[in-house]
Amino acid sequence: MTAMAQGLEMTKSTFRTRLTAGLILFGVAFLILLLFAFNSQPGEEATFNLNLAHTQAIPIPNLTVPVLPVIYVLILVLVFFGAFQLARGISSTGLLAAIIAFCFVAAFLVWAARGQDFSLIGMLSSAFVRATPIALAALCGVISERAGVVNIGIEGIMLLGALTAVMVGSVTNNLYIALLAAILIGGLTAAAHAFLVIRFKVDQIVSGVAINIFATGATSFIFSRFLELNDNLNNSGIFPVIPIPVLSKIPVIGTIFFENTFIVYLGIVLVIFLHILLFRTSWGLRTRAVGEHPKAADTLGVDVYLMRYINVILGGMIAGVGGAYFTIGSVGRFDEVMTAGKGFIGLAAMIFGNWNPIGAYMSSLIFGFADSLQLKLQFLQVPIRSEFLLMAPYIVTMIVLTGVVGRAIPPAADGQPYEK
Repeated sequence: MTAMAQGLEMTKSTFRTRLTAGLILFGVAFLILLLFAFNSQPGEEATFNLNLAHTQAIPIPNLTVPVLPVIYVLILVLVFFGAFQLARGISSTGLLAAIIAFCFVAAFLVWAARGQDFSLIGMLSSAFVRATPIALAALCGVISERAGVVNIGIEGIMLLGALTAVMVGSVTNNLYIALLAAILIGGLTAAAHAFLVIRFKVDQIVSGVAINIFATGATSFIFSRFLELNDNLNNSGIFPVIPIPVLSKIPVIGTIFFENTFIVYLGIVLVIFLHILLFRTSWGLRTRAVGEHPKAADTLGVDVYLMRYINVILGGMIAGVGGAYFTIGSVGRFDEVMTAGKGFIGLAAMIFGNWNPIGAYMSSLIFGFADSLQLKLQFLQVPIRSEFLLMAPYIVTMIVLTGVVGRAIPPAADGQPYEK
């Protein structure tokens, strides 16, 4: 009877989950109908520009679509999957989320671009670039927390890296030396965090908050006292765009992925490197063991303290690269609090990516897309206040965390000090 009762309970739970997901699909379809279809006129068209002015990619014709028919097709897609979900069920929550996100965003873009030319490639290329600092922050979190140390001071480390990079770049006129300086300051700041939480068992959240407060105050003071009064210290220039031969000529894809700056390419290399390091090497095995069960790892001869020190410092160096992106990789100058919460968004991407470098990078692309979308929509005559558009990346962050926290499983010893 107990087994039968458990089976009935599981059946009820599965039915409730299926019913909830189906109703959400229907609800989103109705929302698209209400917001976009009813606010569009018959005969309206949206033109999506698939080329950029300064690019090596082979030009292709722009894409022009009728607004209302496309919106209705997207509504029908949601209704179809909603009915299928109620009848048979779709086991993959990620697939359902992807369907909902694609249909809603596509309907929104078609509605927003009605009667106008919208640079779709420009938005996608910007999203790919804007995902870079978020991805680097996420990688810092992944490598640190895989070793069992929480580092919420990533935002502060990136601020220090951004300031250091622009000052060194302005003085030396060498962006690569500036990047190395940002990596160094990131590593040193992370080393201070590691020393406090590993050696003295300071609360890891408190230490991370202290780093953020210190970095915000220190960079703001230096900016107002020195950089704002002396442009020679705040004019480093930026890395040039490096097109990849042959690949950069591919239409659409070449513009988005193969015409970027050195730091964007470095971010992709770091994702691949960390994934191989964590899951294909003995070092990665020891790192994951320290983060999951440090006492067992210690019993087998793994130096838990050393592994945590090195991984936290390595994470700080990666965050330093993320900070350098904001100055020598983007605008060539420093402004107060210019990281704008990207370190915290990177932590959300880390959780959404399940503490996996590739997963964290893919999650960062979502946040980068939201950031790029709000920027591009400000140039269109969308009847949405700019303040609400600026909220888009942070709203996406809250939605993701609301849906993921409780499902994502961190390393077992994450955030726990180790006593030998």
